Amino acid sequence: MHDFFKSPQTTAHKQYEALRAFFHEKMPAAEVARQFDYTLSAFYSLVRDFKKRFKENQADSYFFAENKAGRKPREDHDQIKDLIINLRKKYLSVPDIKSILDTQKHSRSEKQIYNILKGEGFARLPRRGSTQKDTKLENTLISAPKTILLPNQEEEVNTGNAGILCFLPLLKLYGIDTLIKSSNYPGTSTLPALNSILAFVALKLSNVRRYTADDLWCMDRGLGLFAGLNVLPKAAWYSSYSHRVTREMNIDFLKSMNDLWKQKGFLSDTANLDFVAVPYWGDDAHLENNWSRTRHQALPSILAAIAHDPDTGIMTYGDTGVRHENSSNVIIEFLDFYKQSAGSDLKYLVFDSKFTVYENLRKLDDNNVKFITIRRRGKKILQEINAIDPKTWPLEKVETSNGKTRNLKVLEQTIFLKEYGKKELRQIAIMGNGKIKPALIITNDFDLSRKEIIRKYAKRWLVEKNISEQTHFFHLNKISSSMVIKVDFDLTMTILAHNLYRLFATNLIGYEHQTAQTLYEKFVCNDGIITTDSENVTVSLKKKRNLPAILTSMAKILPKKIEWLNHRTLNIKTASYS
Repeated sequence: MHDFFKSPQTTAHKQYEALRAFFHEKMPAAEVARQFDYTLSAFYSLVRDFKKRFKENQADSYFFAENKAGRKPREDHDQIKDLIINLRKKYLSVPDIKSILDTQKHSRSEKQIYNILKGEGFARLPRRGSTQKDTKLENTLISAPKTILLPNQEEEVNTGNAGILCFLPLLKLYGIDTLIKSSNYPGTSTLPALNSILAFVALKLSNVRRYTADDLWCMDRGLGLFAGLNVLPKAAWYSSYSHRVTREMNIDFLKSMNDLWKQKGFLSDTANLDFVAVPYWGDDAHLENNWSRTRHQALPSILAAIAHDPDTGIMTYGDTGVRHENSSNVIIEFLDFYKQSAGSDLKYLVFDSKFTVYENLRKLDDNNVKFITIRRRGKKILQEINAIDPKTWPLEKVETSNGKTRNLKVLEQTIFLKEYGKKELRQIAIMGNGKIKPALIITNDFDLSRKEIIRKYAKRWLVEKNISEQTHFFHLNKISSSMVIKVDFDLTMTILAHNLYRLFATNLIGYEHQTAQTLYEKFVCNDGIITTDSENVTVSLKKKRNLPAILTSMAKILPKKIEWLNHRTLNIKTASYS
């Protein structure tokens, strides 16, 4: 114990004993310096510093610093605490707050955020839908970082959109990334075409309501990672980019996509066609009124034509440049488009009675294309049909979409239409139960059976289901511009996102026919942790009831190297938390 005071081992103890000997025991400075192994000048410096601290009443802390229990408070603690409280007042969850703090390079765990909120008296958030979240981040004193290509650094970040990263291996597996890179879409030295297009697709896949109506996606690192960026660009960039896109760029991209789907076996010999009204809620006199199925009224809107494959649900065509005076010729334009893109395998076109005029039916026949459509019912036609005894109509057992069968009364006839020319058409009248007027299917195909013709037309109703999906999930009814070209690009990105969901569904056994909305809610909408190192990107998805189905489907195509993630290998696994 005696040696402890005579032979100090630490620097602070040595300095204390030397100063004590000089000030308290009045030893000469040279002797103190020699005893404690200091040079004379170094000891004088020590004395000078101690005198300065003594004058500032800091002499005690010079040797006897009081260590408080627990973590040392950070310099920015109060600022971050205020930010966390402000974000919770925006009705954001702890994972959402964690994601935003990560973009601001504030290292806080979810447990720390939870403890701060609990200490301030905030209760746990109740379960809420996306419409209840206030994602406007005004008055939060934060801004999203500048968008750059994904930095090549090791990090671990939280994201509220980890699920959309499951689409990355699909982009590679089917070569869609190569398709985008070889397209004519514009790019810059800072944001190449691939990253730019994926920035649009990221918002479509994640069900963002409108480009200008949400701030939170500018803060999410998962959405940025999908596009090979640190974070997605601001809303103004999306509008600026759309101005640079032309209709020719969209057409070329749709043609190359159709070539790809044909190579992969996703296109049959049939295409279903229909119109969709894309409403615009601003004031613009140049827009025509079109009937909206969802609103059940005519609205100022952009009329768009959509085509899709009835077997796979893959969408093949979209055009927002339809006006009333040229709407009947869309079917001829689509025929030209299809022959230029996927070859001449198209055999059947299915559409309703208002899609085109009878004169164009003959043009289809001259091009060796079979059509199945509905004949317009006039009073004279209905009188002729009703004059036939219903008891003489044969019954046809037709399979419905759910696998069950339904008995329908059908009457087949051969007819002539003045506008079609001197050539026969096949008419199949369908009468169901009740007092519903008969549906009159007309076709130039005399080879298929009545049952097959009815089934083919019944599948056309699926395109109406897809149109409803475009309107609601992909938010075509919430466009922020009345410019046809911008809406045309938005529709093209919607088609790409829709097809990605269809590819996603084909790998999920039992969910092949689910809508994008269902797939998003069950599988894609999920939080997670993204860990990156020099060679790998690991996505840890939060535990969820349907997560095993995703992991099973991803195991077939992962791991996979992704070029726009700095050539890192993507892996997806289960997180250790729920």
